[in-house]
Amino acid sequence: MYGYHGKMLWVDLTQKRVDIRNIDEDVFEKYLGGSGLCAKIVMEETDEKTDPLGPENVLVAFTGPFTGTGVPAGSRHHMMARSPLTGLLGESNVGGSWAVHFKATGFDGIAITGKAEQPTYLWINDEGIEFRDATAVWGKDTIESTEWLKNQTSKKATFAVIGQAGEQMTRIASITHIGTQVRSAGRTGMGAVMGSKNLKAMVVHGTQKTPLADKDGLRANIKEYSEHIKKVTEAFRKFGTAGGVDNYSKMGNFPVKNWRGSQWEGAAKISGSAMFDTVLTGRTACRNCPIVCGRHVKVTEGPFAPLDGEGPEYETVGTMGGECLVDNLEAICKANDLCNRYGLDTMSTGSVIAFAMECYEKGLITKEDTDGIELTWGNAEALVTMVEKIGKRDGFGKLLGEGSTLAAKKIGQNAIEYVVAVKGMETSAHDPRRFWSQALNYATGARGGDHNASWGHAYELALYMPELGQEKPFPSYTDEGLVDFTINMQNYQSMNDALVQCRFSQVGKAVTATNLATWVSLITGKSYDVEKLQKVGERIFDLKRKYNTRLGISRKDDTLPPRFLAQMENNPNVDKHLPPVHTWLGEYYEKRGWSETGIPGRE
Repeated sequence: MYGYHGKMLWVDLTQKRVDIRNIDEDVFEKYLGGSGLCAKIVMEETDEKTDPLGPENVLVAFTGPFTGTGVPAGSRHHMMARSPLTGLLGESNVGGSWAVHFKATGFDGIAITGKAEQPTYLWINDEGIEFRDATAVWGKDTIESTEWLKNQTSKKATFAVIGQAGEQMTRIASITHIGTQVRSAGRTGMGAVMGSKNLKAMVVHGTQKTPLADKDGLRANIKEYSEHIKKVTEAFRKFGTAGGVDNYSKMGNFPVKNWRGSQWEGAAKISGSAMFDTVLTGRTACRNCPIVCGRHVKVTEGPFAPLDGEGPEYETVGTMGGECLVDNLEAICKANDLCNRYGLDTMSTGSVIAFAMECYEKGLITKEDTDGIELTWGNAEALVTMVEKIGKRDGFGKLLGEGSTLAAKKIGQNAIEYVVAVKGMETSAHDPRRFWSQALNYATGARGGDHNASWGHAYELALYMPELGQEKPFPSYTDEGLVDFTINMQNYQSMNDALVQCRFSQVGKAVTATNLATWVSLITGKSYDVEKLQKVGERIFDLKRKYNTRLGISRKDDTLPPRFLAQMENNPNVDKHLPPVHTWLGEYYEKRGWSETGIPGRE
């Protein structure tokens, strides 16, 4: 078998037992790895009776065929469980170097069940796996915990670790991955699942190589494209993912004031170019990635100093800056750093604070509810303080840590009207009123309002892929061809998450579907073309939908929050084109082979 080790770890924390399970080659051919294998296992091991925060839930992490092969931007891994935030399929995709180190221990994936008797971390290396006591760092943040773990294991290791938010099962808790960079498995509360199992960290380091069918051919092909990738992603390298803030705000694709608008003069103060001119001190890259989109920032003076760490991404700037009307870049950097330390999803955290600010504005909550904090629009100090309270699960922060949907139900009155979430997950920082394919994608995606499930906004804005039948960027505000386009992009990104390949490698057509097919063929020795890869993506997308329908999801849930079906306050161009998402569902279901109520009918 090439491209894989053909085996995974199955860990029972309750029994302190580890099984090694073999994976047949035909299973990899059917699901590739990453999200595909994660979904298969979660589908088999959990159902509607599974408590997301119970020992019976399974937390799965899987690498893909690209992991450890040198494929540019191919060093990510996928994580999945039943989500404590949404109650549905929970998944998160994360970069860094953890995946490469884990696969180098001789395994392709790991599944974790049960609950440890005491705080525990797993030390996985060439010699095997050990259950070790983590009591000394239970209650410590991810950065402090990692320093202790390094001394207990190896300074060459890479760490997947939770902070206080995950330990206390905050529903928007993330898993922070620390190597030579800081990356997060942020979405759908995977950190809470880890905390519910008393699992503080998974520490990994290995030296085993991934077997390759055509090593020389792969190296030559990668070398041929590496310079091209660097060239077309130069802007990402210079300004990071937040480099698009200014343009997105002007065109109506930036969240402002809890999505009440999109154009905002404060956007220029928190953009990637502003970061470049002020707090940026360096850049960080995931393993084997020439794009180098990560930011390192430093703040030495003022109320948000000292700060020296990983900088915020576009989504963080959008949710904590635009949604909350905070135009103080140093405050956003501080809030981002706190999220990394406590282990919080920056998107859900920023969004739930923006939701609370609107509730505060409308008089649904007062200073008595918010522990004396004035949750007014643009209050940078309140943003940072509230992130700390959510991370510590303290006072009003405990409620917000449940996510905006559950918080709204607790607040009552008409608070639910101010929630901007789909299927219980706060949306990404891309506006479906501006990019219609994202409207249909948000409504039908497995984990809710997730731009990454299709990345359609990028292919409406500038990108196109002839291999997928797209000769130019898809036109905005049109019904014609929208369903086919959205399905194509969802299948394509689903397949990317199985490989596991970074979205940003698609920028500037740096990496195309043809490149992916070539690389996976050279790695595995099996013949792949674009059509075969798309079928894998479709299979995985349908499997995830089938899981959610088993939990009660149907047509009634494939919708958008009221905010996305209403006019913006300050962008008349977008207001003319509110997405009629419900009129597309019938055609979408038919072309997916689903029933009229949205239930998949094929394998």
